[in-house]
Amino acid sequence: MLELEVVGVRIELPSNQPLVLLKETDGERHIPIWIGAPEASAIAFAQQGIKPPRPMTHDLLNDVVEALGRRITEVRLVTVQDTVFFAELVFDGGATVSSRASDAIAVALRVPCPIYCADEVMEEAGVKIAEASDDEESGGEAQDNAESQLRQFREFLADVEPEDFEK
Repeated sequence: MLELEVVGVRIELPSNQPLVLLKETDGERHIPIWIGAPEASAIAFAQQGIKPPRPMTHDLLNDVVEALGRRITEVRLVTVQDTVFFAELVFDGGATVSSRASDAIAVALRVPCPIYCADEVMEEAGVKIAEASDDEESGGEAQDNAESQLRQFREFLADVEPEDFEK
C-alpha cells in the first residue's frame, strides 16, 4: 500500500465536474477522482478547517464512531473498476467497512487518519504531472517553479477526461 496526501479539490473544465486530487507521499504520481458536489464541499471544508454549526454527514459518522468507543485508523483505496474507485474504512479492531472513495477521503480528513492506496490502483489510475528539476528550485526561482507547476497542472486538468483512465 502507498500512502497518499490530499492535494485538494478542483473543478474540471469545461464540464464543471469536481474532482479530488491525491498524490503519493513518496512519489510523483497523482490520482484524480471525479466526485459529486456535496463530497467536494465536504473535502474542501475539512481541508480548510471549516466547522459548520451543525455536523455534516461525515462529521456525524466520525462522532458516532467515537461515541461507540471505536476509532477509524486508516482509509484504503482498494480497487478501481471502470473509473469507479472503491475504498474501505479500517477500524481499530481490524474491521473494515466498504465506502465510496470520496466519502472515505472526507472521513479521513476529519478523523484525521492516513489514506493508503493499493499498488494496483496507483498503477491503473496514477498519472505523472511533469515537474521542474531540483536545481531550478534554488534561490529566487522557487516561486517561478511553483507557478510553472500550477500552470502545468491546470493544462493537465484542461486536457484530461474521465475516459483517459479507462483500460
